Amino acid sequence: MFKSIISLILWPIWFVFFTSTMLLFFISFLILPRKILHFIIRPISWTYCLLAGQWLVKENEPPDPNGQPYLYMFNHESMFDQFMISAFIPHYITAVGAIEQFKYPIWGAIMKQYGIIPIVRKDIKKALNSLVKAEEALNNGVSFLIAPEGTRTLTGEMNPFKKGPFHLAKNTGATIIPVGIIGAFKAKKKKDWRLTPGKLIARFGSPILKEEFKNLSVEETRDLVRDRIQQLIQP
Repeated sequence: MFKSIISLILWPIWFVFFTSTMLLFFISFLILPRKILHFIIRPISWTYCLLAGQWLVKENEPPDPNGQPYLYMFNHESMFDQFMISAFIPHYITAVGAIEQFKYPIWGAIMKQYGIIPIVRKDIKKALNSLVKAEEALNNGVSFLIAPEGTRTLTGEMNPFKKGPFHLAKNTGATIIPVGIIGAFKAKKKKDWRLTPGKLIARFGSPILKEEFKNLSVEETRDLVRDRIQQLIQP
């Protein structure tokens, strides 16, 4: 009962703030250079979590922006994951997003303007084309946020990792930054509309340089990163 009551209070506040930021994002993405957009995105991402009843905590420091490009890889627990990481990254970062999100009015236009690459997960040929575009961006020094599981967990345990992100890493030599997401599954489960107020922890792991995986297969690189993230989310 408590979860339902608190959720009925928090969600309207959250959606009013979320809607109001859409206009700010749209204008900002049109007129401001991408290299300074994180000054807007970081505090707003933090506020998204706060207004949902979550206190956001960072453990360990994210990497130096001068070492880009980075592939930030994380365990996908809830809708808060991207906000948890974006709140602390001190540089421009983009992502690969499901094509369905680009169909939403306003939101889709904002994603496109920001530089997010659409991907059709159920069409291998189109998905590979999206990864080629991501490779081009990485080779031009743009960092990416990516969830190797592809979709949010339904159980709280990590799903199997897909190989696409690790082809990106192997083909570009981008440094992989493992990030452990803790508390987000409890805060908002995928199939439950209710919120559980609490603490969200974004735990940044040590960078995995290309020298560490250049002689590994795609599958071995995938397993290496999964093990690192698993270690990060341990109590």
